[in-house]
Amino acid sequence: MKMILGKKIGMTRLFKDNMSIPVTIVRAGPCWVVQKKTKQVDGYSAIQLGFDSAKRVNKPLEGHFKKAQVKPVRFLREMRTEDIDQYEIGQEIKVDIFEVGEKIDVVGWSKGRGYSGAMKRWGFSGGPKAHGSKFHRELGSIGQHTDPAKILKGKKMPGRYGNERRTIHNAEIVKIDAENNLIAVKGGVPGARGSLVILRSPRRTR
Repeated sequence: MKMILGKKIGMTRLFKDNMSIPVTIVRAGPCWVVQKKTKQVDGYSAIQLGFDSAKRVNKPLEGHFKKAQVKPVRFLREMRTEDIDQYEIGQEIKVDIFEVGEKIDVVGWSKGRGYSGAMKRWGFSGGPKAHGSKFHRELGSIGQHTDPAKILKGKKMPGRYGNERRTIHNAEIVKIDAENNLIAVKGGVPGARGSLVILRSPRRTR
């Protein structure tokens, strides 16, 4: 199991064998092992990774980083692994743990859209666009008849959407720039530019 944290830079394209490949550039790492969790103490085996230096942290986190002898970081995420003995607290993890052509899972958080209408949120087509119509972007009828005389649970309604965790499975690594901690992943990646993404070994294989 391999994992590294990174920031989404944006999308571009690379040319390979006279073909244009859309890729997302991620600045991955370096990350540091801040804590090791064991089944005897915590009930499960995992390591805690830190990424992106932070200017200010609160007192509990400051003591947490000082104990690990690691500079304060902005993001902390855990990686479940049974073989925690191969990691040491304070160890640096870089993007070179992956290889070109390797399949990975990319975890990100989609853009938050706020409160939106049903057409934008669910892709409804809306009403007629003619001049005589008085029904353009409304939701339409949501009620029931005498039976059951209520709105059923799960009805697609206006509301908040976005800002949800999304995983892209089995994405291909097209290029790695170890000197600049950059990695090019084929296709799109959830989230806005500058948002946190997690690159890890695939949980399921095709």
